[in-house]
Amino acid sequence: MKADLHCHTKLSDGAMGIDDLLVLAKRSGITTLAITDHDCLAGVVRAKIIGERYGITVIPAVELSCTDPKRGGKAHMLCYFPDKPERLEGLCKRNSQHRKNAGKLMALKASQKFPLTPEFIVKCAAGSTNLYKQHIMQALMEAGYTTTIFGDLFNQLFKKSSPDNILVEATYPSPQETLEAIHDAGGIAVLAHPGFYDNFELLDELIELGLDGVEVWHPENTPEQQEYLKKKAKKHHLVMTGGSDFHGRYNAYPIRLGDYGPDEDALAALFGYKAKQRRKQKKLEAQKAAEAAAKTEELLSQ
Repeated sequence: MKADLHCHTKLSDGAMGIDDLLVLAKRSGITTLAITDHDCLAGVVRAKIIGERYGITVIPAVELSCTDPKRGGKAHMLCYFPDKPERLEGLCKRNSQHRKNAGKLMALKASQKFPLTPEFIVKCAAGSTNLYKQHIMQALMEAGYTTTIFGDLFNQLFKKSSPDNILVEATYPSPQETLEAIHDAGGIAVLAHPGFYDNFELLDELIELGLDGVEVWHPENTPEQQEYLKKKAKKHHLVMTGGSDFHGRYNAYPIRLGDYGPDEDALAALFGYKAKQRRKQKKLEAQKAAEAAAKTEELLSQ
């Protein structure tokens, strides 16, 4: 059983549509897939229907953007199996608007540096719910200024250290707020790729607040970090997930759908997580009821 629990489509910053992505998954031998578009659940229903056609189990999922105010950095939270996805719509809409505002400002700055109109840049984002750096680079490729999405020109325009950068960063809710929103929607909250944003200190804080899982297998987590995360997950009874973070041609380096993913035990644990939590809750409630009854009986016997 091959699974990839982290990938993107044209609805966010991926290069492939849902249909093509699922065909690729089928031909790659993937049987379980989670499409985790940024702050967007719009493709979940369609993906599940098409997945059934190809014999692929599609897990409802979304990747939510966060700003970590304590450390001044970024974080991403993955939500799997939300019982009430409509409760995430407001958060997704707000995050999307913040990203859209930042994207438009970067497109405007790009149009001041190069003979491109903001409207042409927006056309390169056709099909997406938002405007990403990759779309700006796509426009620059179309205009002949580069032959690659990532490289010297990307670094010049989007690295903070570059004096010529046009970077505008959006501000999102904190990871703590996002964790609460995921739980309010009945979802499983997983901290995405801790190695990418160096979120290890944040991970410990979120565990104390009831984090459900952590993304162990990811191209931005080193082998040493993966081993560390496995030990952390086992110690705190977290589910372990994994995925390629596939974006197609919008990946910074070659990566194939299915290159990273959870093993069968970890996948089974994810699927059984909610039932396990419900059993624990019922046991706790029964224990509390028994303790209350015993206390009442003791008071009556006095």
